[in-house]
Amino acid sequence: MALDDVTRSRIQTAIDADRVVLFMKGTREFPQCGFSARVVQMLDRVVPSYATVDVLADPAIRQGIKDFSSWPTIPQLYVAGELIGGCDIVTEMFQSGELQALMREKVAQ
Repeated sequence: MALDDVTRSRIQTAIDADRVVLFMKGTREFPQCGFSARVVQMLDRVVPSYATVDVLADPAIRQGIKDFSSWPTIPQLYVAGELIGGCDIVTEMFQSGELQALMREKVAQ
């Protein structure tokens, strides 16, 4: 399915609005899937503030973020406008200390 310009613009605006953006199922306070909850737990430990986009609240964004990034799963973490990855990648980065280093470099500016 092709990503329409309106949805692409909405996604890009969300990514541009904050240094750290997590497209997830649910909200930071109430994740609606285990993978989203796991990424929220890690982010809460390494960065004080970040934005979330609840893909369950908008079917266009839910499919659109997958098309936008060519990444098939949710959650999707963006830092400084760049896709970092989903739960598995974020978990590996957190366990190795790479996520913490990335946040220090890209967010603490």
